[in-house]
This record gives sequence, C-alpha cells and structure tokens, in this order.
Amino acid sequence: MDEREALSRIADGLAHAGDDAAVVDGTVITTDMLHDRSDFPAGTTRYTAGWRSVGASLSDVAAMGAEATAAVAVYADAAFDPEALEAFIDGAVDVCEFVGGDYVGGDLDRHSEFTVATTAIGETDDPIRRSGASAGEAVCVTGTVGRSAAAVRLFERAASAGETEDAASDRERANELFRFPPRVEAGRRLRPHATAMMDSSDGLARSLHQLSEASDVGFAIDRSAVPVDPAVESVAVDAEDRWDLAAHFGEDFELVVTVPDEEFAVVNDRSPVPIRRIGSVVPAERGVTADGDPLADRGYTHGRTE
Repeated sequence: MDEREALSRIADGLAHAGDDAAVVDGTVITTDMLHDRSDFPAGTTRYTAGWRSVGASLSDVAAMGAEATAAVAVYADAAFDPEALEAFIDGAVDVCEFVGGDYVGGDLDRHSEFTVATTAIGETDDPIRRSGASAGEAVCVTGTVGRSAAAVRLFERAASAGETEDAASDRERANELFRFPPRVEAGRRLRPHATAMMDSSDGLARSLHQLSEASDVGFAIDRSAVPVDPAVESVAVDAEDRWDLAAHFGEDFELVVTVPDEEFAVVNDRSPVPIRRIGSVVPAERGVTADGDPLADRGYTHGRTE
C-alpha cells in the first residue's frame, strides 16, 4: 500500500481524519514528521529546519481556516549539539510568532538520523473542509508555487559547486526559500468565502486531484494563470521543466481554495497575500485538466516525487 492508500484507510476508520487537520470541539490538531535524508537537503541550516518543520504543521492549521494557537516538536538526532538545537528552537519560535502562535516545547530523543515530528493546534468553530466545492466556482491559489522546488535545485547546485562564493550564495538563497510563510492569516480571511480548501504540500496538481475526489468535482486549469515563483526561472532548464517544478514538485505550503465565482473580487481585496484565480470548478466527469489536457495526479509523496 502506498502512502495515499494508507491515509485513505485511516480516514475511513476515524471520524475526525481525512482533511489537512482534525477538528475536535473547535480545536484543530495536526502532526507531521520530517527526516534529514528526505526533507532537509545538504546545506539546510537548523534554523531553517526549525522554521520549516513547525511551519508544515501550521500550514495544515491554515488550510482549515483556523487561528494558530501553539506548536510542539520532537527533536531527534545522533547527538545533541547545543548550537544546532538552539538554532532549531529559534526557527520554531520565529515561525510560530509569525502566525501569532506560541512554540511551547516538545521532546528530545536519540536517533540515527536527524528527525523532527511536529504538532500544531489551532481554534475554529467553522472549519473549511476539502469537500465543499461545486461546479461553476473559481479555484484559486495563494502566493506562488515552485518555491521549494527552486530551493532544492539551489541546494543541489551548491553541493556540487563545493566551497565557493557562488555556492554560499545559492545555499543562503535556498534557505530563504525553504522558510516559507504559513498562510494562517490568509486562511482565516478566506474562511467566510471558501467552499473547499487545502494546502499544496503535495503539489498543486495532486492537491487539485485530492480536492476533486473529496468534492466530487473536476477542475479546468489555465496554465498561464498559475503564479510560478520567480526563483524557478533561475533553475528550470526549459518551459516544461518550469511547469513540472511549479505543478508537481510540491512542498510549497500555499492554499488551494475554491470560492463562489461572484465572491472572488471580494476575496482578492481581503486576502493579505496575493491570490490568483487559476481556473474553474467543473463537473466531475470532465476530470482535472490544464489547458484542456489531463493534468497528471503526480506530486510529493513522503520525501520523494513520483
């Protein structure tokens, strides 16, 4: 069984599972695990690892339209280096403060590989699920996509370049890109208008397929409307590679949201970050397409793209 089938089976048996986070009596709760070899390329600082690990869980809170309350993390490594641990905590604290929440600690453990398990909690009495989209609505995305893909390419380029000024510059830029801003405030402001929402951690294309399945709808996407991060331009080898990095790589942690067509102008005005309409919700039998062609259900899966 692959990861998606396993998650589906879990959701079938647990009443609160199946969305980006569980909601129990108004409390939103979610958990994630990241590993050194699959999630933190060579050159990732521990500050960035702290920000990104906790940010990944905060992004799930954002996808429910909730207020962020707090986060904890389990930090495991072969040895506890004081500077590395302090840098990790600094990153975790800063990303929580960025969204108006608190980092309140966690646990330490020994492990053969640097591994982080994070949990975030939030509050909402009116969560946005993945299952409310209807044909005729607009489908939108916050921010830009391809940010993490560009970061990974820069980390790889730096690793192959050795200890040069260009490599140091690439690593610095890659760390900046890896410290994505969780869209908690955007999710909160979108909540009164959104009919379905999730984050794009699995990639834009896969997220659209997951929303399609949950809401029993299709999507017609305009490729030229998809907001590709400018950093992708410096690492993509051609136009198709650019699209692949933007649509299928994943780990961008933007919000993919559907809203009634007539409310998009209001949503656009109220969003604290840029939000782009990238297409329309269509009947399920039309499937998920980009410029009229089927959009492959391909994206990020547990540390790798497929």
